[in-house]
Amino acid sequence: QVQLVESGGGFVQAGGSLRLSCVASGVTFSNYAMAWFRQAPGKEREFVASIGWGSRTTNYVDSVKGRFTISRDNAKKTVYLQMNSLKPEDTGVYFCNKNPPAKAYWGQGTRVTVSS
Repeated sequence: QVQLVESGGGFVQAGGSLRLSCVASGVTFSNYAMAWFRQAPGKEREFVASIGWGSRTTNYVDSVKGRFTISRDNAKKTVYLQMNSLKPEDTGVYFCNKNPPAKAYWGQGTRVTVSS
């Protein structure tokens, strides 16, 4: 059974930083490209960043370029999202999933709240 568990969210003031982690189990993690998604209050879930299985390729939504960095540690079956210079519009629940995402892999997410 595949399980993705996100952590690291919290409450932070604008300009602050957070580091999110996502630990995978029940899956050959190194075989998959991984991604982070987020869902803001009242909005649909959106893509934030992705990373290839070998960490050579990363992609970001324009709104986070230069502020967020995605990385992974295949030995630890973990993908990270370093978020700097946070803005109130970054508020939401952050999820990880394979890329492209699999419906069965969605976890509970981790909540990020950025105050102005």
